[in-house]
Amino acid sequence: MVAGDPKLARLLEHPAIWRGRSTAAHPRGLPTGFAALDEQLPGKGWPRSGLIEILLSRFGSGELSLLLPALAALTRAAVARWCVWVVPPLMPFAPALVSRGVVLERVAVVNGAHPLWAFEQILASGACDAALAWARRLKPRDIRRLQLAAERGRTLGVLFRPRRAAQEASTAVLRLGLEPRGAGVRITLLKGRSARRSAVDLSW
Repeated sequence: MVAGDPKLARLLEHPAIWRGRSTAAHPRGLPTGFAALDEQLPGKGWPRSGLIEILLSRFGSGELSLLLPALAALTRAAVARWCVWVVPPLMPFAPALVSRGVVLERVAVVNGAHPLWAFEQILASGACDAALAWARRLKPRDIRRLQLAAERGRTLGVLFRPRRAAQEASTAVLRLGLEPRGAGVRITLLKGRSARRSAVDLSW
């Protein structure tokens, strides 16, 4: 195939193909609900599929507030798939989710003895728009398996990990640091295709 070949053009339009900063635009992302954050992210929003990591000093320090606008939009879609939470550190509070626009009929919580295995299966199933999991210790090969599963299932996988994981390699498509700041958080972009390391402050 050569330049100008229609078959090549169709191939390069596939969202799994990355052609570099100067020659390809990112597929349009899912709006985060925070315009300042969208401006910093590749694709101007959360990726539609693939694994993202959010690193924080402690679980329960604002990570769900960061994701609720996008989860609400996904669960309200006409052809919404499932939104699954795998072994959350705290049970989701249903009235609070409803008040933020989340459709509970599209939300499932999975608890069990093998959360990593469950998360991988859910990501790859093709039945979910988004899946969230919390994990303290993972190996690089685990991250790669989860990333491949999310791509296979065309699912947005969100993995919450301790801040110290920033020292480890990761194949996730996007990696963010989250730090509570007064009535909001500071988000630091640690990894993202065609993106510079930057920080943005958000208010809830």
